[in-house]
Amino acid sequence: MITLSLLESIKIIMQKFIPIALLSTATIALSACTSGSTTSSATPVISPPPVSGPVSAPTNSAQTPIERFGALSVTGNRITDSQNRPISLSGVSHFWSNTGYGQEALYNPQVVQYLADEWNATLFRAAMGADENGSYLDEPEANVKRAQTVIDAAIDIGAYVIIDFHSHHAHEYPEKAIEFFTQMAKQYGDKPNVIYEIYNEPLNTANWAKDVKPYSERLIAAIRAIDPDNLIIVGSPTWSQDVDIVAQDPIVGYDNIAYTMHFYAGTHGEALRAKTKKALDAGLAIFVTEWGTINANGDGAVAHQSVKQWTEFMDKHCLSNANWSVSNKAEGASIFKPGTTQKGPWKDSDLTESAKVVKQIVKNGTRVCE
Repeated sequence: MITLSLLESIKIIMQKFIPIALLSTATIALSACTSGSTTSSATPVISPPPVSGPVSAPTNSAQTPIERFGALSVTGNRITDSQNRPISLSGVSHFWSNTGYGQEALYNPQVVQYLADEWNATLFRAAMGADENGSYLDEPEANVKRAQTVIDAAIDIGAYVIIDFHSHHAHEYPEKAIEFFTQMAKQYGDKPNVIYEIYNEPLNTANWAKDVKPYSERLIAAIRAIDPDNLIIVGSPTWSQDVDIVAQDPIVGYDNIAYTMHFYAGTHGEALRAKTKKALDAGLAIFVTEWGTINANGDGAVAHQSVKQWTEFMDKHCLSNANWSVSNKAEGASIFKPGTTQKGPWKDSDLTESAKVVKQIVKNGTRVCE
């Protein structure tokens, strides 16, 4: 058992709840002096702070995302920072971590650093595969190690990182998910960088009330027993599109719960935006943990007009987002062309058509909405 000094304990608490940009002065003061979960019902709808136009993050800021924003919370239907300002983060999602899927080597610190430096990415998503061959179900150590590499790299540069249980069937084996998130919460629960995404995409055969909600409540309870406050993101049936159904019967009794919505611009349009708007109006906080410029099968050409409409929608509603995917697989969603090095360095000529569009969106996507 590690025994912490009073100063070390206070520093850990301050790092969790105070923007790191304010810590240096406080730490000096503390050093001079020492030189010898609450639950609430989600039923009430809290009006969010007004959004009068996004303010882009300065591209030359010396502050890391964590220094700018600190620990995240849910306030009404907005994700807010440690100063209770509604914010939007923007970044990228890795591809499935599964052994044999061909993208294992891109779970490396170099790509995280590249995307932070060249794309201004403030958000990363470790899509820890929990379905199909080579996943956490049969190769847990290898998949956890890959996820940890991306998580550690994001924390090291002061970015936010989603720990994603990337599955379409997670409610069928909740014990595996609890096992995984218990490990993650114990390892990373004291880091304000961390966001838990407990179920990537339940299928259209899953039922919210019977399958996904009970699963989610079990997972949230397991995480909250260790980590009382970091953001938890919940999926919904139909590939995390049925947020309007969730809004009629949301999870209650816990703070800082948000819900994911996934879209692919080549397939989804106004109907899904209407469902999402209905959920927002009902008081749900929405976080776009996965989106694509192309078709829902991960392939096809960039749907430029639809991407524009979706980007405007996310801007208007201050929705954080992560684009799919960090990959050099031969499909439209990949950010790197097939055959591109997975270790770097990378240049613009290595980027796919989709990546060139997404890079500009991510570069200007982190903002305080006020």
